[in-house]
Amino acid sequence: MRKLGKQLLAGPYLVWMAGFILLPLLLIVYYAFTNSAGDFTMANIISIFHKVHLKALWLSVKIALQCTVICLILSYPLAMILAKVNVTQQNFIVFLFILPMWMNFMLRVLAWQMILSNNGILNAVLDFFHLPNIHVLGTPGAVVFGMVYDFLPYMILPIYNSIVKIRKDMIEAAQDLGAKNHVIFVKIIFPLTLPGVMSGIIMVFVPALTSFVISNLLGGGKVLLIGNIIEADFMQFFNWNLGAGLSLVLMVFVIVSMAVMNKHAGDAGGAAVW
Repeated sequence: MRKLGKQLLAGPYLVWMAGFILLPLLLIVYYAFTNSAGDFTMANIISIFHKVHLKALWLSVKIALQCTVICLILSYPLAMILAKVNVTQQNFIVFLFILPMWMNFMLRVLAWQMILSNNGILNAVLDFFHLPNIHVLGTPGAVVFGMVYDFLPYMILPIYNSIVKIRKDMIEAAQDLGAKNHVIFVKIIFPLTLPGVMSGIIMVFVPALTSFVISNLLGGGKVLLIGNIIEADFMQFFNWNLGAGLSLVLMVFVIVSMAVMNKHAGDAGGAAVW
Protein backbone atom coordinates (compact mmCIF):
# COMPACT_ATOMS: atom_id res chain seq x y z
CA MET A 1 0.00 0.00 0.00
CA ARG A 2 2.82 2.38 0.89
CA LYS A 3 4.56 1.53 -2.39
CA LEU A 4 1.35 2.34 -4.28
CA GLY A 5 1.16 5.68 -2.50
CA LYS A 6 4.69 6.59 -3.59
CA GLN A 7 3.83 5.68 -7.17
CA LEU A 8 0.76 7.91 -7.05
CA LEU A 9 2.95 10.82 -5.97
CA ALA A 10 4.75 10.54 -9.29
CA GLY A 11 1.45 10.87 -11.15
CA PRO A 12 1.48 14.68 -11.57
CA TYR A 13 5.05 14.53 -12.89
CA LEU A 14 4.08 11.84 -15.41
CA VAL A 15 1.13 13.94 -16.57
CA TRP A 16 3.44 16.94 -16.92
CA MET A 17 5.91 14.89 -18.98
CA ALA A 18 3.18 13.55 -21.22
CA GLY A 19 1.58 16.94 -21.80
CA PHE A 20 4.62 19.18 -22.14
CA ILE A 21 7.40 16.85 -23.37
CA LEU A 22 6.10 13.75 -25.12
CA LEU A 23 3.06 15.28 -26.82
CA PRO A 24 4.94 18.25 -28.35
CA LEU A 25 7.69 15.88 -29.48
CA LEU A 26 5.16 13.60 -31.15
CA LEU A 27 3.60 16.61 -32.89
CA ILE A 28 7.01 17.67 -34.21
CA VAL A 29 7.62 14.16 -35.56
CA TYR A 30 4.14 14.10 -37.15
CA TYR A 31 4.54 17.45 -38.90
CA ALA A 32 8.10 16.61 -39.95
CA PHE A 33 6.99 13.56 -41.94
CA THR A 34 3.80 14.99 -43.45
CA ASN A 35 2.90 17.75 -45.89
CA SER A 36 0.15 20.36 -45.63
CA ALA A 37 -2.38 17.77 -46.81
CA GLY A 38 -1.36 15.28 -44.11
CA ASP A 39 0.32 12.86 -46.54
CA PHE A 40 3.61 11.16 -45.67
CA THR A 41 6.71 12.81 -47.14
CA MET A 42 10.45 13.01 -46.58
CA ALA A 43 10.75 16.40 -48.28
CA ASN A 44 10.82 18.29 -44.97
CA ILE A 45 13.77 16.24 -43.74
CA ILE A 46 15.65 16.36 -47.04
CA SER A 47 15.22 20.15 -47.17
CA ILE A 48 18.13 20.46 -44.73
CA PHE A 49 20.36 19.90 -47.79
CA HIS A 50 19.07 23.02 -49.52
CA LYS A 51 21.81 25.59 -50.00
CA VAL A 52 20.25 28.20 -47.70
CA HIS A 53 19.63 25.70 -44.92
CA LEU A 54 23.12 24.18 -45.13
CA LYS A 55 24.67 27.65 -45.07
CA ALA A 56 22.62 28.61 -42.00
CA LEU A 57 23.45 25.31 -40.26
CA TRP A 58 27.18 25.72 -40.94
CA LEU A 59 27.12 29.30 -39.65
CA SER A 60 25.23 28.13 -36.55
CA VAL A 61 27.81 25.43 -35.86
CA LYS A 62 30.67 27.87 -36.49
CA ILE A 63 29.29 30.53 -34.14
CA ALA A 64 28.36 27.93 -31.50
CA LEU A 65 31.92 26.52 -31.60
CA GLN A 66 33.42 30.01 -31.34
CA CYS A 67 31.19 30.80 -28.38
CA THR A 68 32.05 27.50 -26.68
CA VAL A 69 35.82 27.93 -27.16
CA ILE A 70 35.77 31.51 -25.88
CA CYS A 71 33.68 30.51 -22.86
CA LEU A 72 36.08 27.64 -22.10
CA ILE A 73 39.17 29.87 -22.40
CA LEU A 74 37.61 32.45 -20.08
CA SER A 75 36.00 30.02 -17.65
CA TYR A 76 38.83 27.64 -16.81
CA PRO A 77 41.27 30.18 -15.31
CA LEU A 78 38.37 32.00 -13.64
CA ALA A 79 37.19 28.73 -12.06
CA MET A 80 40.73 27.94 -10.86
CA ILE A 81 41.12 31.40 -9.32
CA LEU A 82 37.69 31.12 -7.71
CA ALA A 83 38.55 27.73 -6.20
CA LYS A 84 41.62 29.20 -4.45
CA VAL A 85 39.90 32.06 -2.59
CA ASN A 86 38.33 31.60 0.83
CA VAL A 87 34.80 30.28 1.23
CA THR A 88 33.19 33.66 1.92
CA GLN A 89 34.68 35.20 -1.19
CA GLN A 90 33.79 32.10 -3.22
CA ASN A 91 30.12 32.42 -2.34
CA PHE A 92 30.12 36.13 -3.19
CA ILE A 93 31.85 35.66 -6.56
CA VAL A 94 29.57 32.75 -7.51
CA PHE A 95 26.65 35.00 -6.60
CA LEU A 96 27.97 37.68 -8.99
CA PHE A 97 28.12 35.14 -11.84
CA ILE A 98 24.61 33.89 -11.14
CA LEU A 99 23.07 37.35 -10.58
CA PRO A 100 22.62 38.25 -14.29
CA MET A 101 20.75 34.97 -14.80
CA TRP A 102 18.02 36.25 -12.47
CA MET A 103 17.17 38.94 -15.03
CA ASN A 104 14.95 38.15 -17.98
CA PHE A 105 16.95 36.77 -20.92
CA MET A 106 15.29 39.11 -23.42
CA LEU A 107 16.02 42.18 -21.31
CA ARG A 108 19.71 41.29 -21.11
CA VAL A 109 19.99 40.95 -24.88
CA LEU A 110 18.04 44.16 -25.46
CA ALA A 111 20.39 45.96 -23.07
CA TRP A 112 23.40 44.91 -25.15
CA GLN A 113 21.55 45.94 -28.30
CA MET A 114 21.26 49.45 -26.87
CA ILE A 115 24.91 49.45 -25.79
CA LEU A 116 26.32 48.19 -29.10
CA SER A 117 24.08 50.13 -31.49
CA ASN A 118 25.61 52.81 -33.71
CA ASN A 119 24.07 55.53 -31.53
CA GLY A 120 24.37 53.52 -28.33
CA ILE A 121 26.21 53.93 -25.07
CA LEU A 122 29.49 52.44 -26.32
CA ASN A 123 29.86 54.87 -29.21
CA ALA A 124 28.74 57.76 -26.99
CA VAL A 125 31.62 56.99 -24.64
CA LEU A 126 34.03 56.71 -27.58
CA ASP A 127 32.81 60.05 -28.91
CA PHE A 128 33.41 61.63 -25.51
CA PHE A 129 37.06 60.56 -25.66
CA HIS A 130 37.31 61.52 -29.38
CA LEU A 131 37.89 57.93 -30.44
CA PRO A 132 36.56 56.28 -33.63
CA ASN A 133 33.18 54.61 -33.36
CA ILE A 134 32.70 50.85 -33.42
CA HIS A 135 30.01 49.42 -35.70
CA VAL A 136 29.66 45.89 -34.39
CA LEU A 137 25.89 45.50 -34.27
CA GLY A 138 24.56 43.36 -37.12
CA THR A 139 27.73 41.27 -37.42
CA PRO A 140 28.55 37.68 -36.38
CA GLY A 141 30.93 39.16 -33.82
CA ALA A 142 28.05 40.83 -32.00
CA VAL A 143 26.13 37.53 -31.97
CA VAL A 144 29.14 35.66 -30.56
CA PHE A 145 29.62 38.37 -27.93
CA GLY A 146 25.98 38.14 -26.85
CA MET A 147 26.15 34.35 -26.63
CA VAL A 148 29.36 34.43 -24.59
CA TYR A 149 27.82 36.93 -22.19
CA ASP A 150 24.66 34.86 -21.73
CA PHE A 151 26.18 31.36 -21.60
CA LEU A 152 29.44 32.01 -19.73
CA PRO A 153 28.01 31.04 -16.28
CA TYR A 154 26.98 27.65 -17.69
CA MET A 155 30.63 26.93 -18.43
CA ILE A 156 32.11 28.37 -15.24
CA LEU A 157 29.91 26.56 -12.71
CA PRO A 158 30.49 22.91 -13.80
CA ILE A 159 34.24 23.50 -14.15
CA TYR A 160 34.35 25.18 -10.75
CA ASN A 161 32.43 22.29 -9.18
CA SER A 162 34.93 19.82 -10.66
CA ILE A 163 37.94 21.79 -9.42
CA VAL A 164 36.73 22.15 -5.81
CA LYS A 165 36.22 18.37 -5.63
CA ILE A 166 39.91 17.65 -6.31
CA ARG A 167 41.61 16.45 -3.13
CA LYS A 168 44.38 18.82 -2.08
CA ASP A 169 46.52 15.95 -0.81
CA MET A 170 46.86 14.70 -4.40
CA ILE A 171 48.30 18.05 -5.45
CA GLU A 172 50.57 18.15 -2.41
CA ALA A 173 51.79 14.61 -3.08
CA ALA A 174 52.68 15.53 -6.65
CA GLN A 175 54.55 18.61 -5.43
CA ASP A 176 56.44 16.53 -2.87
CA LEU A 177 57.51 14.20 -5.66
CA GLY A 178 58.96 17.16 -7.55
CA ALA A 179 56.26 17.68 -10.17
CA LYS A 180 56.20 21.13 -11.74
CA ASN A 181 53.01 23.19 -11.85
CA HIS A 182 52.40 22.58 -15.55
CA VAL A 183 52.88 18.82 -15.05
CA ILE A 184 50.42 18.84 -12.16
CA PHE A 185 47.89 20.65 -14.32
CA VAL A 186 48.30 18.33 -17.34
CA LYS A 187 48.51 15.05 -15.41
CA ILE A 188 46.16 15.66 -12.47
CA ILE A 189 43.99 18.77 -12.54
CA PHE A 190 42.78 18.78 -16.14
CA PRO A 191 41.96 15.03 -16.37
CA LEU A 192 39.98 15.23 -13.11
CA THR A 193 38.04 18.28 -14.31
CA LEU A 194 37.38 16.89 -17.80
CA PRO A 195 33.83 15.74 -16.93
CA GLY A 196 33.04 19.29 -15.79
CA VAL A 197 34.58 20.67 -18.97
CA MET A 198 32.49 18.33 -21.10
CA SER A 199 29.36 19.25 -19.15
CA GLY A 200 30.10 22.95 -19.64
CA ILE A 201 30.73 22.44 -23.36
CA ILE A 202 27.35 20.77 -23.79
CA MET A 203 25.55 23.38 -21.69
CA VAL A 204 27.01 26.15 -23.88
CA PHE A 205 27.19 24.52 -27.32
CA VAL A 206 23.60 23.23 -27.44
CA PRO A 207 21.78 26.51 -26.65
CA ALA A 208 24.25 28.46 -28.79
CA LEU A 209 23.57 26.15 -31.74
CA THR A 210 19.80 26.43 -31.45
CA SER A 211 19.60 30.11 -30.48
CA PHE A 212 17.66 32.60 -32.61
CA VAL A 213 16.78 35.48 -30.26
CA ILE A 214 20.37 36.73 -29.89
CA SER A 215 20.99 36.62 -33.65
CA ASN A 216 17.68 38.43 -34.26
CA LEU A 217 18.46 41.28 -31.88
CA LEU A 218 22.24 41.61 -32.12
CA GLY A 219 22.55 40.33 -35.68
CA GLY A 220 19.96 42.78 -36.96
CA GLY A 221 18.56 40.22 -39.40
CA LYS A 222 21.93 40.03 -41.17
CA VAL A 223 23.14 36.87 -39.38
CA LEU A 224 20.89 34.01 -40.48
CA LEU A 225 21.21 30.94 -38.24
CA ILE A 226 19.31 27.67 -38.53
CA GLY A 227 17.29 28.68 -35.47
CA ASN A 228 16.16 31.84 -37.27
CA ILE A 229 14.97 29.80 -40.26
CA ILE A 230 13.02 27.40 -38.04
CA GLU A 231 11.49 30.30 -36.09
CA ALA A 232 10.48 32.02 -39.34
CA ASP A 233 8.90 28.82 -40.70
CA PHE A 234 6.72 28.53 -37.61
CA MET A 235 5.94 32.17 -36.78
CA GLN A 236 6.07 34.05 -40.10
CA PHE A 237 5.41 31.62 -42.95
CA PHE A 238 3.26 29.22 -40.86
CA ASN A 239 4.96 26.31 -42.62
CA TRP A 240 4.94 24.01 -39.60
CA ASN A 241 5.86 20.96 -41.68
CA LEU A 242 9.12 22.44 -42.94
CA GLY A 243 9.92 23.97 -39.54
CA ALA A 244 9.28 20.64 -37.83
CA GLY A 245 11.46 18.79 -40.33
CA LEU A 246 14.39 21.14 -39.78
CA SER A 247 13.82 21.01 -36.02
CA LEU A 248 13.92 17.22 -36.05
CA VAL A 249 17.18 17.16 -38.03
CA LEU A 250 18.71 19.73 -35.68
CA MET A 251 17.54 17.73 -32.65
CA VAL A 252 19.17 14.56 -33.99
CA PHE A 253 22.38 16.51 -34.68
CA VAL A 254 22.38 17.86 -31.11
CA ILE A 255 21.71 14.41 -29.59
CA VAL A 256 24.55 12.84 -31.59
CA SER A 257 26.92 15.64 -30.56
CA MET A 258 25.97 15.24 -26.90
CA ALA A 259 26.40 11.47 -27.09
CA VAL A 260 29.89 11.81 -28.57
CA MET A 261 30.99 14.33 -25.94
CA ASN A 262 29.40 12.28 -23.17
CA LYS A 263 31.30 9.19 -24.34
CA HIS A 264 34.59 11.10 -24.24
CA ALA A 265 33.79 12.33 -20.73
CA GLY A 266 33.12 8.76 -19.62
CA ASP A 267 36.28 7.45 -21.29
CA ALA A 268 38.27 10.08 -19.42
CA GLY A 269 37.62 8.20 -16.21
CA GLY A 270 35.22 10.69 -14.69
CA ALA A 271 31.51 10.83 -14.23
CA ALA A 272 29.50 10.96 -17.40
CA VAL A 273 27.70 14.16 -18.33
CA TRP A 274 24.30 12.52 -18.45
